[in-house]
Amino acid sequence: MNAPVPTVFTVFAPHFDAELGIARFGYALGDLHFEERLAFPPGWNAENAHTEAFGRILNLTALVLGVSYFKLLAPFTISAPTIGLTPSERAFILDIYENGLGEFYARNGLKRFGQIALETPDAAAAPVPAPKLAARTLLPIGGGKDSLVSVQLLESAEIPFTPFAVNPKGPILTSIEKIGLPPLYVTRTLDPEMIRLSGTPGFYNGHVPSTAINSMIASLVALLYSYDRIILSNERSASEGNVVFDGREANHQHSKSLDFERLIAGVLSDATGGGLGYFSLLRPFSEARIAAIFARETRFDRVFSSCNRNFRLSGHDGPLWCGNCPKCHFVFLILAPAMEKPRLLGIFGRNLLDDADKEAAYRELTGLAGQKPWECVGEILEAAACLYRLSEQAEWADDVIVSRLKGDLLTHYGRPALERAYEELMADSPDHLVPSSLASRMGLDAA
Repeated sequence: MNAPVPTVFTVFAPHFDAELGIARFGYALGDLHFEERLAFPPGWNAENAHTEAFGRILNLTALVLGVSYFKLLAPFTISAPTIGLTPSERAFILDIYENGLGEFYARNGLKRFGQIALETPDAAAAPVPAPKLAARTLLPIGGGKDSLVSVQLLESAEIPFTPFAVNPKGPILTSIEKIGLPPLYVTRTLDPEMIRLSGTPGFYNGHVPSTAINSMIASLVALLYSYDRIILSNERSASEGNVVFDGREANHQHSKSLDFERLIAGVLSDATGGGLGYFSLLRPFSEARIAAIFARETRFDRVFSSCNRNFRLSGHDGPLWCGNCPKCHFVFLILAPAMEKPRLLGIFGRNLLDDADKEAAYRELTGLAGQKPWECVGEILEAAACLYRLSEQAEWADDVIVSRLKGDLLTHYGRPALERAYEELMADSPDHLVPSSLASRMGLDAA
């Protein structure tokens, strides 16, 4: 990094064209200027677009989307001279630029925790008139198993919902086709100059909190199309971080964590006069428990994918799983105890636990070597418990990864700890934000 770092990242006032359904967001880094756009499908509520609540959410969205441009040079000051923030909104935005970018800072060796100044006017934490929203659910679909388990649970509880996605492609499209409900799609257009500069000499690149970004876009959709709640599909495992850096835990999945869920839920509620709810339906569950629920149906076997490497090209005819990334390794591992072996091999097209070349990868996932991968994978002990459980099953015990790691797992954790861990993975946690009325219909303990 040789280029001089500008001292300020500026976020300009966003604009929504209520006739065209296009939102524009402007940013500046020194002499560099950028514009990002969101295009909404026909059918928005022009009346809601002029409410105070929508204006508040639009301003917050501008600041959240800004992380993609801020990270090019990662200055220490963020200025939004026309966007007033309440104390809770200020804390929310700082959390995104500090903890949400935790992985980005750690991997680029940048120390920013507690050092970023957010310069905006103060806004009073006064009550906001609630916009008119219908009692219905917006469900973001990511193309992986988690949101599809939310589909299964909502269907079982007979709760109507609308699938939602930003720039849908591959498994998102094929999964929604299988769901069989009319979706809502938003087109997000990043500034091409930002894309060009990312990672070029003199500029940084790295992970951004995509769940936070998509959640803010979903909140705009909720107001424009009249939905009173957004249901996410983030599991309890997402709260575990990867490494400690600069005196704080850096978590690849920070914007999927329970701490972040509490922050954003409170901010969205306050900004809409209590009109908009936000929570994760899967928060009570471990990844292993989600895998067991997913395995109850075969409907999505040939269309879902959690593989980020092949995601852009995958679809009905493309490869859904690369078989070589941490996501592939982890999803295969947690599905293995939950479904018949031939079915799992049919989904992945190969046996990832019978490939000696993947030993190092599974040692990382199970905490036997290295650090937890920078990916959306479950807890280390969770992976260890699942692999140990497979070692006790005849159809998996002789596979090379299972047989090689069993002894080391027993030495490192001990048999009682591994058995107890798996039992706990199948138990639902009461630490969640699922409303009591919905929790009772799902058989969950109230939050």
